[in-house]
Amino acid sequence: MDDTTESQDQPGSNSPEMSVSELANALKRTVEETYSFVRVRGELGRVVLAKSGHLYFDIKDENATLNTIMWKGNASRLPFKPEEGLEVVAEGKLSTYPGRSNYQMIADRMRPAGVGALMQLLEERKKKLTAEGLFAAERKKPLPYLPAVIGVVTSPTGAVIRDILHRVRDRFPVHVLIWPALVQGERAAAEVEAGIRGFNALPVGGPIPRPDVIIVARGGGSIEDLWPFNEERVVRAVADSVIPLISAVGHETDTTLIDYASDRRAPTPTGAAEMALPVRADLMNQVESLGARMGKTLMRRVEKARLELRSASGRLPRADALLASPRQRLDMATQRFGGSLSRMLARKRARFDQAGGGLRPATLKREIASRQGEVQRLSARLAPTVQRRIARSRDALRQQARVLESVSYERVLARGFALVSRPDGTLVRNMTSVSEGDRLRLRFADGELETRASGAGGPPAASPTDPQRPRIRRRKTENDQGDLF
Repeated sequence: MDDTTESQDQPGSNSPEMSVSELANALKRTVEETYSFVRVRGELGRVVLAKSGHLYFDIKDENATLNTIMWKGNASRLPFKPEEGLEVVAEGKLSTYPGRSNYQMIADRMRPAGVGALMQLLEERKKKLTAEGLFAAERKKPLPYLPAVIGVVTSPTGAVIRDILHRVRDRFPVHVLIWPALVQGERAAAEVEAGIRGFNALPVGGPIPRPDVIIVARGGGSIEDLWPFNEERVVRAVADSVIPLISAVGHETDTTLIDYASDRRAPTPTGAAEMALPVRADLMNQVESLGARMGKTLMRRVEKARLELRSASGRLPRADALLASPRQRLDMATQRFGGSLSRMLARKRARFDQAGGGLRPATLKREIASRQGEVQRLSARLAPTVQRRIARSRDALRQQARVLESVSYERVLARGFALVSRPDGTLVRNMTSVSEGDRLRLRFADGELETRASGAGGPPAASPTDPQRPRIRRRKTENDQGDLF
């Protein structure tokens, strides 16, 4: 028997040949049809949130690991944040990935494996944040007594915001700012954090009023529903808030980590509005009550003061008794003053008469005549001496005049010299200071002459362009009587 006969007798030798892709797709269909719905329980291993929003993680136990994928739409609706080490229950279907020849689970839903696992994770996170001091009592800030603006971080479409607004209107109407945020699901933690930090970032006095107090509110729900408020990012945002913050998440029996980090915890969202605002009617009644008490107290004090004044005035002496002695002293002083004034006037009049009696016209005339005689005798005695002094002074003055005249420049002019000056009176002392065409004034002993300087060394000639003739002014002397002609 040859080799061909042997190969045809082997089992399955007539089976059709399949490509790798055909085999991979057949396996994919078989797995998906056989395991179209599975529920798997295990511990989360590697957890990766891709930029596309898809969630990639491993579900493992002691002996095996299952690669799992949750697409973006389902991942965004998770009520908690998947973390490594958390025990979960995932529901979905099995499939294969031909590119790597492995199988994986496509998860549609996932939840923690019982409340105990979440509570354990919550307790561990609480211990960590407590050790950092985020829940310390000294970090708590007092709430303002009457805030002008209240900021609320919650869903704008739920019943929670309607309850808060209704309670605000009933107690004390103020301005309410709402920061819309999801309060359930994967994106809830990020939006609640953004609302808290956004309110704190508003500038004081800006176009959007900055809240005086913040309320973070959500209605009741399971621990999975409230899990975004246990996220570390939200707790840190609450602890970092400069504005006082009230947590109102769930009902009175529900507790989240932001309740420990907030400044006050309200049992319900309605209770948070009651904590933030006083009742306006109660305030008005209290003010009226205090005003009435103050009025009564004031009246009692006024009445008491009136009684004390009456009692004190009854012990005071009468005005007539107080003024009797000063009035008597005034009368006596007036009488003494009148007599003293009369006596002083009489003494002054007597002294005036005595002084006036010594003044007689004849006596005055004799005194004047005597004084005139003395003046005439002194004048006659001093006249020769004064005349001699005047004569000596006149002789000295004449002698000095003769000396001055002998050295005068007029004597030099009389000997044939001339004094050269400019029209403003400035003397010309040398030829280098004179330029051609300068006007000069020549002064002789008997007069003055005005002329112009020329470049020649001789006397200036009459210029045809200067029709002005030299002007000669004669100087008058003491003996010059003028010329009749």
